[in-house]
Amino acid sequence: MRLAFLTCLLPLPALADPADIVAVTATRTGEAWRFAVTLAHADTGWDDYADGWRVELPDGTVLATRTLFHPHVDEQPFTRSLGGVEIPEDVHEVTIRASTNVEGWADTTRSVPLP
Repeated sequence: MRLAFLTCLLPLPALADPADIVAVTATRTGEAWRFAVTLAHADTGWDDYADGWRVELPDGTVLATRTLFHPHVDEQPFTRSLGGVEIPEDVHEVTIRASTNVEGWADTTRSVPLP
């Protein structure tokens, strides 16, 4: 009984949450594409932050990944870009998937039609 009580006093881990994809802009630059992705996440510092996003084909094939190397605690939402993304000519829509260093790659995605 005493052990059960003491266990209740231990700090609980923070509940993790996925990063929200707020906006995406896709721009063709020559033969490749440039993506600007805006994310929102309750970054708390190095223990929990949005650490990347990636461009995928609708079947889940990863075309490119933008790694985020530090938390954005005081910059929410924030936008980061990635250029030089090669997309097959017959593809008219891609998917963006965000990641956090706690949750990993999110189950939810955002579809982006290519203009």
